Amino acid sequence: IAELNFLKEKMSSNLELEVRSSATVPSLQVPTFHHTPYYCEENIYLLCKKLCDDGLADPNGSDLFVIFISNEKKQIPLWHQKASQRAEGVILWDYHVICVQKKRNENSSSLVWDLDSSLPFPSSLGTYVADSIRPSIQIFSEFKRFFRVVHAPIFLRHFASDRRHMKDSAGNWTADPPSYEAIVAEDGAVHNLNEYITVSPDDVVKNVEADTVNVVLSEKLGVVIGEDDLLGFFSLIS
Repeated sequence: IAELNFLKEKMSSNLELEVRSSATVPSLQVPTFHHTPYYCEENIYLLCKKLCDDGLADPNGSDLFVIFISNEKKQIPLWHQKASQRAEGVILWDYHVICVQKKRNENSSSLVWDLDSSLPFPSSLGTYVADSIRPSIQIFSEFKRFFRVVHAPIFLRHFASDRRHMKDSAGNWTADPPSYEAIVAEDGAVHNLNEYITVSPDDVVKNVEADTVNVVLSEKLGVVIGEDDLLGFFSLIS
């Protein structure tokens, strides 16, 4: 993080519009949701299910999208993260997972559900991008963040993790695992987390358009987009 180049740039008007709309976003209590530190992918898996079960999302999760944030170096800077001990909550994650909710056919803000964020829960997408991702700050290319967007109904069927990535070479846990059983996919897969968090510049969709949304709605691993296209992608969902 010490290497980051904090050069301010003007926010886009699209982002400013989203931020202004955040005042209408209701705030919920994070403790209402299951949370195990350092297991963000499982936390979001359970969050999506709970939003559906509690009537806060469509019953099948069709208005929910799971986003895996990572890069080739496995070092992504995010701000306002509770695990940080630094100013403004800045931290370098190897990857991070959030949920974005976008109601179809409704003129409402996209909402970000991030259980590890100190921002309002949920936040509007514009607020989250401005305050947590901070595209207004120029960072070195090796820290550039990529966003794999996966439709929640597909994610809930296919995702699996046996938590092997949370063990050291001696087989010891690097962080205490959740108390519930490991997540197994509908097809019997026991671990495919790497498929979601492995991203490279070559994977990034060059032109985000309506067809990009169709791919997300049909493909197991969705699409990978750059941070400059994150707001634009969700504006296409209507």
